[in-house]
Amino acid sequence: MVRCRAVYETQEQLTELQRVLDESYKRSGSHLRSIITPARRLSAADVSRRLTGMCLLHLGTVTAKGEPRVAPVDGQFFQGKLWFGSARDSARFRHIRQRPQVSANHTRGEQLVVIVHGIAHEIDTSTGEYEGFRGYLREVYGPKWDSWGYWESASYAWIEPQSMFAAQFETSGQS
Repeated sequence: MVRCRAVYETQEQLTELQRVLDESYKRSGSHLRSIITPARRLSAADVSRRLTGMCLLHLGTVTAKGEPRVAPVDGQFFQGKLWFGSARDSARFRHIRQRPQVSANHTRGEQLVVIVHGIAHEIDTSTGEYEGFRGYLREVYGPKWDSWGYWESASYAWIEPQSMFAAQFETSGQS
């Protein structure tokens, strides 16, 4: 697996993400603000620089009975949004097709947290509209990715954030 370093976000995408981050923080409660202080908050540009390559997401969906389900998925930050994939017949995509509201987080130890709550939008990989994302997946997973057949057999979605938080924490002896 390759760890990508290029930034794939336009200034417009970063501006929109910054708006979401700022509005989410303004609506947050005192407890969250006591943890994600202004000094710890990441900007949209920081998020773009930090979330490169595959970022394991803990994705929460909701069953027909209203029961929450959380499971890990390969996530990617691309064009200012979090994307993920799974098997077409997976429980998570069955849930999303009926109830697209999701929550996801990515953490790296106690140093980094990104949390998003929003709407999952499943993409149609047969249209050619998402070739940029497909190219990014090739870059992330390497030249053998096409031979795995995932583009044809898996489902992919991106999350339209309704709220999003991102923070970096200093820990003793680590950065």
